[in-house]
Amino acid sequence: MLVFVTGVAGQLGHDVMNELHARGIEGIGTDLKETYSGVQDGTPVTTMPYVSLDITDREAVMKKVEELHPDVIVHCAAWTAVDLAEDEDKKPKVKAINVDGTQNLADAAKAVDAKMVYISTDYVFDGQGTTPWEPDCKDYKPLNVYGETKLGGELAVSSTLTKYFIVRIAWVFGVNGKNFIRTMLNVGRTHDTVRVVSDQIGTPTYTLDLARLLVDMIQTDKYGYYHATNEGGYISWYDFTKEIYRQAGYTTKVVPVTTAEYGLSKAARPFNSRLDKKKLVENGFTPLPDWKDALARFLETLRERGELA
Repeated sequence: MLVFVTGVAGQLGHDVMNELHARGIEGIGTDLKETYSGVQDGTPVTTMPYVSLDITDREAVMKKVEELHPDVIVHCAAWTAVDLAEDEDKKPKVKAINVDGTQNLADAAKAVDAKMVYISTDYVFDGQGTTPWEPDCKDYKPLNVYGETKLGGELAVSSTLTKYFIVRIAWVFGVNGKNFIRTMLNVGRTHDTVRVVSDQIGTPTYTLDLARLLVDMIQTDKYGYYHATNEGGYISWYDFTKEIYRQAGYTTKVVPVTTAEYGLSKAARPFNSRLDKKKLVENGFTPLPDWKDALARFLETLRERGELA
């Protein structure tokens, strides 16, 4: 099996490549830069095959995929800067990456009869209510440009292919990139008190755990829509921050505030990011571990890397 992975300079793509390597599955990674630009810590991804590719360049995508002829494309590349996506001058680029780039990859997958994994988000929904979103729910009402374009990517995949996995995730963190945990640790080092939103509810997703699930998935034909975040119940960003500081040994005080009180964000955020994950078990997949366990392992990795005392 040959797996072509986009976005390997990001959190998830990096971990997918490492997971493929660990299982002896051939992987080829791609991102924009001429050479791999992720963490250089001796992990296998830095020694696996890498090609530079702009997914918005349709001709280049078709040519490269036809040349490599992968069995699977795992599409992790995306524009993920949610607030920046609201800027008028950024909107065309966001669409070009999240919608058009995904369409290019879907068309290329179809041309070589490859399976495709598309990583999506809870932001395709309107984030209202308290009921967890079902993976096959089609009540799409994205609140912001990021959500609109990720939905556009979903539709590109589902309308082009039959052999696809659309996997929605939320609150992502991994070693190869910026994330909420790193931000909160940095803020906690320099502030006695932090204000954190308590009325947005969801569950974190550790890319290391997600990568294992995705590699399990691509070895099956159990296609369709899935939700995949860590187990352990639904929490707020406030709850998450308290646990981050507890496990990190910080004494920083965490003050809960509403989204309205916090302000700042250009893009509207969903209040309800609860994702129903029972379809994973129904299809024989192993759910991701508890988020507190995932956090503990991530913090230990940061300690090993010298990022956390």
